[in-house]
Amino acid sequence: MKIVLGIDPGPTQSGIVWLRDDGVEDSAVLANDLVLGEIRETGADVIAIEMIASYGMPVGADVFETCVWIGKFVREAEVHASHARLVRIPRKDVKLHLCGSSRAKDANIRQRLIDLIGPQGTKKQPGPTYGVKTHAWAALAVAVTAAETL
Repeated sequence: MKIVLGIDPGPTQSGIVWLRDDGVEDSAVLANDLVLGEIRETGADVIAIEMIASYGMPVGADVFETCVWIGKFVREAEVHASHARLVRIPRKDVKLHLCGSSRAKDANIRQRLIDLIGPQGTKKQPGPTYGVKTHAWAALAVAVTAAETL
């Protein structure tokens, strides 16, 4: 059974998801230093990190800080999770893979993931994506893209 650790990096915290062949095992939005620990301790076969891409527009300090954290995540994976395949996937590739359009919005991607994996459900009857919130949806999109394209 293949396990993918998907990461949607941010400047201070990041969305993460553990995806198995049979669905979402767990998800969270964690402080970046805690994400380093998750990478260090992971048993994942694949670590998929959303990569920053340039589209010719000015960016702010948050984007540069996110780039620093991507570098830290990659380094942590190379040193402590060398058993795992490391992939960096630009957001545009995620949009194209899941929705067939680089113009897809977050809501389109979320709906596509629900169509592929299943609904969230309720606390009493949790569905396959139960507990996935905020930035963990983007991490799930990265994980699904990696799982389906590798």
